[in-house]
Amino acid sequence: MNDFGKLAAEGYRAMMGVEAFVARGGVPKSTLELVKIRASQINGCGFCLDMHNHDAKKAGETDERLFTVAAWRESPYFTPEERAALALTEAATRIADSSHGVPDEVWDEVADHYDEQSLAVLIMAIAQINAWNRINVTIRSVAGSHRRTAAV
Repeated sequence: MNDFGKLAAEGYRAMMGVEAFVARGGVPKSTLELVKIRASQINGCGFCLDMHNHDAKKAGETDERLFTVAAWRESPYFTPEERAALALTEAATRIADSSHGVPDEVWDEVADHYDEQSLAVLIMAIAQINAWNRINVTIRSVAGSHRRTAAV
């Protein structure tokens, strides 16, 4: 489905509005990219993985951190704040795996590191990347195709 953005133009514009809100919401860009990468790994979205790894790299992210996002618990490269955001990302992305939703210990940890406004932005970012993943997996967007289209 090559013309999804045109076919769903109003919805696409609304999602881009959420992207703008998240971008100006005060959560560090590096954290947002890590969240997007981790959710995309869980959801198997090659399109989003490709995009957000490239975006993170352009923003100065290190190879070591990008290589180990999937194993962030075992990696020494992430701050406590990033770890809390990644734990929330996993819990919210895999929400069906828990009969109680996001575990209290995950919520308490992330709430220790983010004020309510930043936490609201983080939750929106997680929900948003999960929506993008579902769209791109459903329409079978090809990894890297957004760069090839932009180059043309």
